[in-house]
Amino acid sequence: MLSSRASSTTLLTCFMAKSTLSFVCQNCGAAYNRWQGKCDSCGEWNTLAEEDTTGSVPVSIRSKRKGRTFALESLSGKTQAAPRLSSGMTELDRVTGGGFVRGSVLLVGGDPGIGKSTLLTQATSMMARAGHRAVYISGEEAVAQVRLRAERLGLADAPVQLASETSVEDIVSTLSEGAVPRLIVIDSIQTMWTDTVESAPGTVTQVRASAQALIRFAKKTGAAIILVGHVTKDGQIAGPRVVEHMVDAVLSFEGEGSQQFRILRSVKNRFGATDEIGVFEMTGLGLREVTNPSELFLSERELGSPGTAVFAGIEGTRPVLVELQALVAPTSLGTPRRAVVGWDPSRLSMVLAVLEAHCGVKLSGHDVYLNVAGGLRIQEPAADLAAAAALVSSLVNAPLPTDAVYFGEISLSGAIRPVAQTPARLKEALKLGFGRAILPESARGDAGGDAGLALNSVNNLTTLVAEIAARGTPRGGRREPGGDQSAPRGTDAAEKNATPARFRRETS
Repeated sequence: MLSSRASSTTLLTCFMAKSTLSFVCQNCGAAYNRWQGKCDSCGEWNTLAEEDTTGSVPVSIRSKRKGRTFALESLSGKTQAAPRLSSGMTELDRVTGGGFVRGSVLLVGGDPGIGKSTLLTQATSMMARAGHRAVYISGEEAVAQVRLRAERLGLADAPVQLASETSVEDIVSTLSEGAVPRLIVIDSIQTMWTDTVESAPGTVTQVRASAQALIRFAKKTGAAIILVGHVTKDGQIAGPRVVEHMVDAVLSFEGEGSQQFRILRSVKNRFGATDEIGVFEMTGLGLREVTNPSELFLSERELGSPGTAVFAGIEGTRPVLVELQALVAPTSLGTPRRAVVGWDPSRLSMVLAVLEAHCGVKLSGHDVYLNVAGGLRIQEPAADLAAAAALVSSLVNAPLPTDAVYFGEISLSGAIRPVAQTPARLKEALKLGFGRAILPESARGDAGGDAGLALNSVNNLTTLVAEIAARGTPRGGRREPGGDQSAPRGTDAAEKNATPARFRRETS
């Protein structure tokens, strides 16, 4: 009798233990009862792994105490700004909102080799030189490798405390001794593991549990922690999306391997503005801060070349001038190519559709290429007007004015809609020596009377296309002296198609 009862208890225990296992997607964190080749949540293949999802605390030993009551407060009352700690890097402080907040946790992601470790090594070194306790813990590199990087950057004399460790319990126990660190760098969160869950390092369960333990330590002690996250092939921070919701700020370190520019972008920030950017230049001695990114992005600009337009944009609170390059060429394929770098491809498709539907610009037989010079990624729709001007300029071989900047949103009807922060855009253009601005008609009032620039306002895209097409010349040719300057002479069929129908009737 006793033997049968013991055996049944054993079977029940085994069944309960087996029921706690599930298959978790290592890309998005979705859980399934059985294995399958494709994750229905994110669409990735062969990303399901068997994990124990019981949790960090067994059900049998969980506290059964009753919930306590707490006081509720009103919205009115005195508030204090969160105390900040400067990192010593102006661009990093700009992105974080003025410095690190005590007890905050930041997640930094970027492509492999983009310079994440270099940036954080410089930040911890400057913090340590300022007299603060800064700790750099690497789970991917040995201490000797981190020292070699510091020597290459000229930071070997900085009193940064180094360690190569992956156990979260050991890390928390070590950092709890002595003075509380002001800044802790964990490189990377995918290499950390904790004893509270039974999963391999790098799995969704381990990443979530390790991040939660480090967040609890930060909130308890007031130390600022930076977690480095891996990036998937599509540019997203690897691991479960819940980690991004757990941290206080998410920073993305962007850039092209062939370019020396690096962009640190704030994707989420509970203590500052989102979409704020910091610009760095990769040099032999590490990352150099760029205080005037507009001048840097326009430093290699080729003047008088068709298909180039300067866009006056806003990234966070910073006005940035960047060059848009377009190339429109006849296609030899049945389906013309549409390639874009640094801008939203769907915005390019919309601009091309408006040009063809409302302006008579025939682009169905042309390949279209659009590039944002300098490696910057533009997200605001105010770049529509500059992109359209560059496309038409390349098609009709008409160089745009070299002292002009463009900004404005294009609607589906072809109208030019106003955008925010017009005075800041014009002020940045004036500072860099530009003399005119092409902007929406309704934005003239926001510019003010003392803008310092010649303002050319446009109501719809048709007017702008007609002005550009009137300056067009045949490729490889030139205008005849004393000829009619109101219409292009000798243009081929493709360039004539770029002129709006109303404009063609007036010039025939």
